[in-house]
Amino acid sequence: MRSDGFLDWIVVGALIVVLAIGGLVSPLFLTIGNLTSILIACSLLAVIAIGQTFVIIVAGIDLSVGAVAQVSSVMIGIAVTHKWGVPVGIGMALIASLFFGVVNGLVVSVGKISDFVATLGTLSILTGVALVLSDGRPVGVISPLLAELASGSFARVPNIALLAGTVAIVSHIAMFHTRFGMRLFATGSNYEGSRNLGLDVGKMKIFAYAICGLSSGIGGIMLTARIGSAEPAVGSAYLLGSIAASVLGGTSLFGGRGTVIGPVVGAFVLAALHNLMTLRGIGVFYQPIVTGVVVILFALVYRLQR
Repeated sequence: MRSDGFLDWIVVGALIVVLAIGGLVSPLFLTIGNLTSILIACSLLAVIAIGQTFVIIVAGIDLSVGAVAQVSSVMIGIAVTHKWGVPVGIGMALIASLFFGVVNGLVVSVGKISDFVATLGTLSILTGVALVLSDGRPVGVISPLLAELASGSFARVPNIALLAGTVAIVSHIAMFHTRFGMRLFATGSNYEGSRNLGLDVGKMKIFAYAICGLSSGIGGIMLTARIGSAEPAVGSAYLLGSIAASVLGGTSLFGGRGTVIGPVVGAFVLAALHNLMTLRGIGVFYQPIVTGVVVILFALVYRLQR
């Protein structure tokens, strides 16, 4: 089952509620400037959440997304340090992230290791790799290309949001308008049944993890553009955030159900919540608590609708 109409609208309703409450409790919340800030904040998370969704649809989970984003950022730092240029660093980041995504898929599908254990191991390995390659130090990245991505806009829409939108459109087409998408959902809906019918379910899992790795790499590039440096230890927050956004968007953790727009809206809901709490002076220590409560509530609602 690809999606459920009712479930698809729950997260939209939640977004409307958050926007309405935000408008009532803070006069700054619904201003164009603040909404643009929320859009920028959610773009990076949305890209990583989309990749995570591909894996969850095949009944998997990828705990290494934040670490892959860190390695991606470090690749740009290495290119800058050696004066190879930022475009080369971006290419290195994409190749490395795709490689590690494929490795995850191979370990899970060929090695027959639990995706939780496999990607937990990759999380640890890549976190160490990022620290070793960078010597634990951030590298300042001065690049007109990344500066334009981080702060530029087209028709008043931030470029970083346009990039996230492009990833979302391409992912939606792949998920819902190709034979690959049909096989993806079939693998998650009934793994054994699909294999008995001749579908190469192992290959589908590898593809899903490869897409997730590549999405995380793009997220790492976006992160580097936003903060202006290649940071070896700032991607960990996107692990839980990507899963939370995907769950909020109606993706079933049991596999076989999901969309692209759901995780995107879910990422916007999380970004809007964090923004509203900041405007109201609620400390950052409380924000993960609120996020966790919201995710659990949504998971319970989705569970009752199964």
